[in-house]
Amino acid sequence: MENREQQDRDKTLITDAKQINVAEGNAKVIEWEDFEHELARLWSLSSALKEANEKKQSLQEKLQAFIQVKNESLNKLNELEEMRERLEARKVVMENMSARCKVAKEDAKSREEMLSTEVRALLVAGTSLSVAKKRLQESNRLLTEERGYIKLKNVQRKLRARQQYMISQLSLLYPVKIIVGPAQEQELESYPGSSRLGNSSVSKPINQGSLTILGLHLSMLPFTKMSFFTDKKEVQRSATALGYVAHVVSLIASYLQVPLRYPLRLGGSRSYINDYAPSVEPTSSDLSWDTAITANLKPAEFPLFLEGQDTTRAAYAVFLLNKDIEQLLNFIGVKSLGPRHVLANLKELLRTVQSSEYIDT
Repeated sequence: MENREQQDRDKTLITDAKQINVAEGNAKVIEWEDFEHELARLWSLSSALKEANEKKQSLQEKLQAFIQVKNESLNKLNELEEMRERLEARKVVMENMSARCKVAKEDAKSREEMLSTEVRALLVAGTSLSVAKKRLQESNRLLTEERGYIKLKNVQRKLRARQQYMISQLSLLYPVKIIVGPAQEQELESYPGSSRLGNSSVSKPINQGSLTILGLHLSMLPFTKMSFFTDKKEVQRSATALGYVAHVVSLIASYLQVPLRYPLRLGGSRSYINDYAPSVEPTSSDLSWDTAITANLKPAEFPLFLEGQDTTRAAYAVFLLNKDIEQLLNFIGVKSLGPRHVLANLKELLRTVQSSEYIDT
């Protein structure tokens, strides 16, 4: 029965082979003697083909698995590349953060040093404040007593007497006198003085041209009207008189311990006066100005003489000098006689300080 099945397979193979040969148009006649040999060859080829197909299928499966592994490897490689890029980005961020931390650490260290210095200064100031507070409490305790108040009044009287003496010596060095006649001069004590602040009865000041300081008139005409025909000697005498006034005002301010609003730079007949006010008034949009900035403003300097100067600037300098005298008058409680009466205001300042009322005030 097996032989029959073998013969059937052989016939089937022969038939398939014939059909193949016929389909290809290459019909081949096989002799019966060669049939078994040809059949064995075909069987061997069939086995080889089957084995080749199996190997092909196996290789195809392996190749598919390899391709899958390759794809997975590529995906993993891409993921690793992305992770590496993210790691590099994180590394850059960490370096930046490290640099910022370093800068912040240095800044914090410098701030700590500054704060330490400020704390030490505050401790010193606190100690000084504590000492000053104790002294103030002791002074208040002494003042609350009747003897303490009397002692303070006596000290004030001595201080005012000392100021009066020094200013009286100054009035002897720079006497301000009134011309009564063509060649007569009257001492400043006989001049009708103005009243104290708050008193409405004020005497009318005499003409500014009738006053002299150390024998020199202070004529304001050259400061308001300067021409080619103006007397040069009169200009020089006015500058010298202004230098005298500036010196007197500076000394009186130092004696009375009054800081002048418009400081003076003394130079005899070539003196100057400073104005620290800004030349342009700040607008409402400039409210951010700092007091430190205002304190650092450079002063504008104005000449108290006319030679080689602008008459407007020189006249403004005289106006500022009179404002200084007015500041001193207000300090001792006396009204000013007006913005154009420089010598009259100075005379009234000297007269008031040398009066007995000044010590008893």
